Amino acid sequence: MPEGSCYKKALDLLAGRPHFRRQLADKLARRGFPEEEVAAALDRLTAEGYLDDRKTALDFAVHRLERGGEGRRRLEAELARRGAPAEAIAEAVADLSPEDDLAAAREAAERWARRGGTDPRALARHLDRKGFSRRAIFALLDERSEPLDESDVDP
Repeated sequence: MPEGSCYKKALDLLAGRPHFRRQLADKLARRGFPEEEVAAALDRLTAEGYLDDRKTALDFAVHRLERGGEGRRRLEAELARRGAPAEAIAEAVADLSPEDDLAAAREAAERWARRGGTDPRALARHLDRKGFSRRAIFALLDERSEPLDESDVDP
């Protein structure tokens, strides 16, 4: 049996950085706390406002978008990987428009070019891996006068 209360450990973990409910539940379970004690602690933290998946997803999305270099698909995948529920993910990216993706793709393309990238096909693959929409990738390449066709971007 772990030393100290499950609630206190969860609070300590949240003091370090925000967590999604699933992340916190996994960490507490790995530390040996019983499932029912974990559920009770997480319910209490949620009721007290310390644990809010929706707010955590939104804050994460805003931070990552400010940092730049990632598209909507990658942001959604990263939120899911971290344990955000589907509703929180949808809400966090709901206000992103195709224009937002294009602006971030431009920034990513600029950084890529500064590191010596020149091949438009390689740029398309790079932006695809970064999670940008095909619409943003093709619009960016058209702006740069480097038209490609669908076969140049991975499915």
